Amino acid sequence: MSSAMDRALMEMSLEEKDEPFEMPDLPEFLSCERNKLSLIGRVLNPSCQPMKHLIRNIPRKWQKEGRVTGISLTSERFQFIFDSKHDLEDVLAKGVHTYNDWSIVVDRWYENPPDDYLRFMLVWVQIWNIPVNYYTEKAITKLGDLIGEVKEVVFNPVEPQLHEFVRVNVLFDVSRPLRRSKVINFKNGDTATVRFHYERIQKRCYECQRLTHEKDLCPILIKERQDKASARRQGISIPKAPPPSVLQESDPLFGVLKESQVGVDPNTGRPRIAPEVLEGMRQYLRVANDEERSIRVDQVIKSVRDAEKDPFTQKTVLQLEALPIVHHDMLREKGVVFDYDRGDSSSHNGGLNLNSSLRLEESTQSKDARDWLTEPVNSLASKDVGCFLALSQPFPVSSTVYSPGLFESDSTGTIRKKVKQRNRPPKHARKLKLKDPSSIFVDHSLKEGSTSGTKDKRKAVDMGPSAAKIFKLNPKLVVPNEGPSKA
Repeated sequence: MSSAMDRALMEMSLEEKDEPFEMPDLPEFLSCERNKLSLIGRVLNPSCQPMKHLIRNIPRKWQKEGRVTGISLTSERFQFIFDSKHDLEDVLAKGVHTYNDWSIVVDRWYENPPDDYLRFMLVWVQIWNIPVNYYTEKAITKLGDLIGEVKEVVFNPVEPQLHEFVRVNVLFDVSRPLRRSKVINFKNGDTATVRFHYERIQKRCYECQRLTHEKDLCPILIKERQDKASARRQGISIPKAPPPSVLQESDPLFGVLKESQVGVDPNTGRPRIAPEVLEGMRQYLRVANDEERSIRVDQVIKSVRDAEKDPFTQKTVLQLEALPIVHHDMLREKGVVFDYDRGDSSSHNGGLNLNSSLRLEESTQSKDARDWLTEPVNSLASKDVGCFLALSQPFPVSSTVYSPGLFESDSTGTIRKKVKQRNRPPKHARKLKLKDPSSIFVDHSLKEGSTSGTKDKRKAVDMGPSAAKIFKLNPKLVVPNEGPSKA
């Protein structure tokens, strides 16, 4: 035993390398054909969203039980393979998805997904308290850009607006916090606070407003407590580190553009100039010689300055974002706004307080389809104890209404008819009525070929037309009382 162990140790080499395994690129090894009808998802709060429970319960929530197969890829990512393309598109069209009150990000499967795959999701945002002098399409789009890239704007200045908010559909970065409000400054010195409500977004961190953790596990609070503890022990204050600069001295754009022009916009969290545009500017300046460089530098500065004057030009030219689609369907993909504020929470719904926009939506729906649900109950049913007897009658009873069988005429008017009580002996004093003796010995024979226990039905005997019917149809056969005529 010891000699075999020594031999094995001698054969081992410290210089032996672990070569990677080459997966065969054969059709039977690939599942791309099956993955075409699938989506990939990501949970944002793994501690509150167990993967095995999600795989088991999400098909029932989507109403696709038996038509979708769930696969747990990692502790944060999953895959659902659908049986039909219609079910896949139906799930993707529902917008924001949640499990266990926390959001999840889902997207169609790609064979080669991009770098920012499952980082963004489309969210409908309600913008409240828009200043009255800025009810325009461009102003609403600019306010929506504070949340994310605006894809759709629901706005129609011609038709009346029944809601006190405007809806925009934005591409939201799930790594950023949900902005609840924003203070807007105007040139005349006035300020206004615009509020944002997110449809179908439920739980979030109450400290940083992110969708990835609860308040007890907020990294900002943990870092703040650690910094305060270390500063208290050392007796010094730790200054906040400045953000890293985008333009270095070796960059061709260094000295051409300012850091405030190329950095990340703190309001939107997105670069003011897209990296592709900056790289194009660098290539434009590198190919120029010393004499032509100054001319091209002036052209770059002028182009950026002109684009920054118009927000929409800055959005399309510098940030390479598409213009939003404007339509007039106010209730398109309308969702519920969840508000978990402590001050507004209600004890009846466990702390969940729906926004008033849901009530506004219900009031605009057709009332005719629900009238039978909201019909007032007859006042008689709540006042009179014996009202159930009156409700059982086909028509209401009144002393001034004559109804045959219920009332009779009298010298004083119409009175209720006195019903004669049935004089029936009690049950113990009743005598059993015997059947006709002649029918006892009747042979009730079974019909031939019929099932055991069934007897042949009795048929009515045709006795011919009655005499009264014959005389009515033929008046000449009627004989008067004085006898037949002598003619």
